[in-house]
Amino acid sequence: MKNLDPDIRKEIGSDIQVVQWRWPIGKPLVDGFGDGLFEVRTSFDDDIYRILFCLDGSTMVLLHGFKKKSRKTPKRDLDLARKRQKQVEEDS
Repeated sequence: MKNLDPDIRKEIGSDIQVVQWRWPIGKPLVDGFGDGLFEVRTSFDDDIYRILFCLDGSTMVLLHGFKKKSRKTPKRDLDLARKRQKQVEEDS
């Protein structure tokens, strides 16, 4: 995320903040993958950015972020988020 344009980071951060303070919130900002894994969707200049997250109690834990280029969430991105989610759950 550090490599993204500051305007894009600001928009993503704003969407994350909306989800944080208004949870649970539905589409178009949030969608779920089951088993406690969710995504925040941000659109910016015809691009779509995804931040995958889980909840640890009442804490929103950001697991992985990427620019989505296809309709389906890439398996490697989903697998990485699931791996990190498992680590969060084990540490709780």
